[in-house]
Amino acid sequence: MEVVKDLDVERYMGRWYEIASLPSRFQPSNGADTRATYTLNPDGTVHVLNETWSGGKRGFIKGTAYKVDPKSNEAKLKVKFYVPPFLPIIPVTGDYWILYIDWDYQHALIGQPTRKYLWILCRQPRLDEETYNQLVEKAEAEGYFVSKLYKTPHSDTPPEDAPKNITGIRWFKSILGK
Repeated sequence: MEVVKDLDVERYMGRWYEIASLPSRFQPSNGADTRATYTLNPDGTVHVLNETWSGGKRGFIKGTAYKVDPKSNEAKLKVKFYVPPFLPIIPVTGDYWILYIDWDYQHALIGQPTRKYLWILCRQPRLDEETYNQLVEKAEAEGYFVSKLYKTPHSDTPPEDAPKNITGIRWFKSILGK
């Protein structure tokens, strides 16, 4: 599977909105306004904050991303989360491969080697249909079953700042369908 080479990690940092994804047990099935915020840590790893809203309530999980092979120029990362998120005990690690990113770092295609997980991300909560279709075609060319892609709903005015008093338990509960 082809991945991006020579990723400019600093340009990749910031907020990304989930435009579409393959459904997974790790994400709430009824989530909306789903987004990820990446911040570069002093040690070169990346702080990950994934957020989604369901029923007007925010769920989130925090993690850390790092290069699989620090000497490689390939954008193959691992992301480590702890579950349950409100009482971090068990580390869960997954692949995060950047399969495509545009020259301006505005939209990206993220996958992993088993092709079970796929995300289309954008710096804005909306992506024009032509670009979306091009990303879907790229995913299909890499062997993904794109017919199962779920377009993530986004509000006209996405939430800006998350409430400070809601714990990651909502993310965990939403995965269980509660």
